[in-house]
Amino acid sequence: EEVINYSLTRAQRVRAAMFPETLVEGETALTAHSNPDQPTNVQRLAEPSQLLKTAIVHLINYQDDAELATRAVPELTKLLADEDQVVVNKAALIVNQLTRKEASRRVLMQSPQMVSAVVRAMQNTGDLETARCAASVLHSLSHQREGLLAIFKSGGIPALVRMLSSPMESVLFYAITTLHNLLLHQEGAKMAVRLADGLQRMVPLLKKTNPKFLAITTDCLQLLSYGNQESKLIILANGGPESLVFIMRNHNYEKLLWTTSRVLKVLSVCPSNKPAIVDAGGMQALGQHLTGSSQRLTQNCLWTLRNLSDAATKQEGLDGLLQILVSQLGSDDVNMLTCATGILSNLTCNNARNKALVTQSGGVEALIHAVLRAGEKEDVAEPAICALRHLTSRHLDAELAQNAVRLHYGIPAITKLLGQPHYWPVVKATVGLIRNLALCPANQAPLRESGTIPRLVNLLLKAHQETQRHGSGAQQTYQDGVRMEEIVEGCTGALHILARDPINRGEIASMQTIPLFVQLLYSYVENIKRVSAGVLCELALDKQCAEMIDAEGASAPLMELLHSPNEGIATYAAAVLFRISEDKSSDYRKRVSVELTHSLFKHDPAAWEMVNIFIQDFLYSYRLYDCQMHIDIFSHFLVCRSGKMAQKSDVSCQRSVMCPEATWFDIFLMQ
Repeated sequence: EEVINYSLTRAQRVRAAMFPETLVEGETALTAHSNPDQPTNVQRLAEPSQLLKTAIVHLINYQDDAELATRAVPELTKLLADEDQVVVNKAALIVNQLTRKEASRRVLMQSPQMVSAVVRAMQNTGDLETARCAASVLHSLSHQREGLLAIFKSGGIPALVRMLSSPMESVLFYAITTLHNLLLHQEGAKMAVRLADGLQRMVPLLKKTNPKFLAITTDCLQLLSYGNQESKLIILANGGPESLVFIMRNHNYEKLLWTTSRVLKVLSVCPSNKPAIVDAGGMQALGQHLTGSSQRLTQNCLWTLRNLSDAATKQEGLDGLLQILVSQLGSDDVNMLTCATGILSNLTCNNARNKALVTQSGGVEALIHAVLRAGEKEDVAEPAICALRHLTSRHLDAELAQNAVRLHYGIPAITKLLGQPHYWPVVKATVGLIRNLALCPANQAPLRESGTIPRLVNLLLKAHQETQRHGSGAQQTYQDGVRMEEIVEGCTGALHILARDPINRGEIASMQTIPLFVQLLYSYVENIKRVSAGVLCELALDKQCAEMIDAEGASAPLMELLHSPNEGIATYAAAVLFRISEDKSSDYRKRVSVELTHSLFKHDPAAWEMVNIFIQDFLYSYRLYDCQMHIDIFSHFLVCRSGKMAQKSDVSCQRSVMCPEATWFDIFLMQ
């Protein structure tokens, strides 16, 4: 039993508390309190002294370890180079044990000869255990910068890369981890790994199943491929995209998913890797992780999907992804909103099925709210407007989307984006969206009431002035990467559709636009000629406007455009000429009609022959021919020809020729 000595002096009790090892065996000092939660003053004073004593002991041991290692290093270096593999194995084992203590580890890394000997032993031995010990030594040294430098200078990187083909899992782990530390912290390591064909050895390791090992491997791939196109192509050539997508689809270890998504994010900006990732099912695999709890994983997946989405417009099986993206449009996170709108914009481009699905999933309303929240953020506004532009054209639910924009009060917000100083890509997208919205008759009045027409006209004038300032020909005018010729074309095309409404037609004409439209008939850009002829075709329905068009000298350029190889331009020009010639003399009208007939049927000899035979052999012989009948006959053939052109050029006839209040020709060319 323990004996409590009541006769100890105060000095003895203090010494016993501070240095208990000095007590006589079997004795203990009497303490004033036995409660461990309330230590005595002596006990409080004893704590620092105990810590100091421990530190001194560690220092003595550290010095002992350092001295031991210093004496052993020269001999161990020789033994590692011995021809006897048993000797090498024993030496490697001892060196490995020395690296477990800080003092001896520091001595080892300060000896270039020792580090070089370890590297040579690792790459030259055929014994797996020796290789394991040597790899373990390098792994231990790689946790300090001095050790990393020693490994790098000793040529350790090529040797470690070779170890990536080892059949022993522990050797693989030590090698990849050491390389990872080098890539992270040692200057020049990335280039050295690339030169040693490290990527070619690492990519096949993605077939392994250990998630922690894979996490380190994928992080190495990210470090090597970031900003290096050649590395990205090597990963592609070795089947990297397929393996990375497989990991995203089949693993659930968050760190591995995050590191893998980082590699895919880097590869997703490479034009060659993009289609490979998409074809491997990358869009679907990344979409699986958009609703998880890891914010960093979700963000990486979204950015990667955004980068890939322009190569995935024809991909199938994205229904779930599209619905998730629509739901994420309600997020307050700017990055998430930027990515979601960008992905939706790309995936709805020229894909009728995706357009319909997004429309049916409430995408129009969600995108309008995103535009309202975007404010001055062009990275959100531009893709959101582009997505709305896609949803409002060329699919079965396009009219539903056009109406939805109005019903969810989107027209005023969209119209405001036409004003400067907005980013030109946003303006360009907005002009296209307004054109699509104007296709819906119910939207014509709201667009007019929101001030769309004067904004479009002002924008058209500004863009046209810019193009005139820089002259015509090969030199084109760019603002924020947008050609001003595209703005001219877009604004004119939107005004063309808006001019279908009689009230809008009057407002457009009242803004002195006809001289500009006539001037645009001389443009060197074919599409600008087409939309200019189109808007003049609508305006010419009004008799006063037709007179203004004629007064501006439009007949000359229109006659020239009759010979255009573009059927749309030629047909619009014919329509305008007919409308402005209604009040002319019969001789003038006859001359115009013959010219039009010849121009429009020159590529259809059979039809041209039919018209001539009918006019000359039948009407002339019976003295029934007059100018108006020539025009009526021409109109009949022209309408038939327009129908054929509509089928070939995706043209939709908007009004019936048989309707008395409709003009004999009025078509809308889809863009």
